[in-house]
Amino acid sequence: MAKSDDAVVQAGSRASAGALTEFGATRPTRRRMPRALRSLLQNRLAVFGALMLVLVVIAAVAAPVLSDLDPRRGEILASKKPPAWSSGGSSEYLLGTDALGRDIYTRILYGARISLLVGIVAVLIAGAIGVTLGLISGYYGGRIDDIIMRIAEIQLAVPFILFAIAILAVLGQGLDKIIITLGVTGWVTYGRVVRGQVLSWKQAEFVEAARAIGARDFAIMVKHILPNTFASIIVIASFAVASTILAEASLSFLGLGVPPDVPTWGGMVAAGRDYILTGQWWMYTFPGIAIMLTVLGINTVGDWLRDYLDPRLNV
Repeated sequence: MAKSDDAVVQAGSRASAGALTEFGATRPTRRRMPRALRSLLQNRLAVFGALMLVLVVIAAVAAPVLSDLDPRRGEILASKKPPAWSSGGSSEYLLGTDALGRDIYTRILYGARISLLVGIVAVLIAGAIGVTLGLISGYYGGRIDDIIMRIAEIQLAVPFILFAIAILAVLGQGLDKIIITLGVTGWVTYGRVVRGQVLSWKQAEFVEAARAIGARDFAIMVKHILPNTFASIIVIASFAVASTILAEASLSFLGLGVPPDVPTWGGMVAAGRDYILTGQWWMYTFPGIAIMLTVLGINTVGDWLRDYLDPRLNV
């Protein structure tokens, strides 16, 4: 009897670990692919964007491995060399060199580091400011809400470039300064969206229940309301990274970004504009393509993420 019980237990274990066939044998059940990954793979544009982002991240992380040249040092004798496949090109400089003899390929690799660093850190700063002010504004309302929203409206009324010039004139030039500038100027979208979400959630039954048991305002905002805004925040942040990279490139193009010797895509395009009419097309074309593909990749992934997190499309 004991043996038969053991056999039943073992058979039950095998059945739970696999699916029974018509002959009584078991076969392993296939693990289902995560829903997010399945959704991503069904969107060809999102897959393309994800691949672009993977390439940019690899370029940023593995830049010293992918090129042994110094992005800041140049060879005057090798200045304005065309790409390796063009007449007069050199295999040492795959995408050619700039006016100072610096390798374009190497500077694009290291420029990816600057773009990702600025994009991610500035978005984190903007998100922290915007989410905090949006929570406070929507939860407390009244005069606090009026003050915060008037500040947001004033900032929206001032063109970004003018606002950035004013801040950089005070802070000075440098990578940390441009990150702070982009972070401070990018909070408004987060603040307005989170405020709207808080206004719709703060009268919910679970929030009223938290108040009834004596929960403090801070705990209600952070533990009960904030988690319900995460989907919107993630979507905003994904698009904000792309716009921040473009903003950094624009400021570098205008000479308001990092010092000229620091490899940035916008700075490279700005340096190459003087040679548009003289035929050195590679100086501005390749960094321009890097900006385009990176922003396109982020935006396509952001579009997919927005649709994936929209409950109306995932019923």
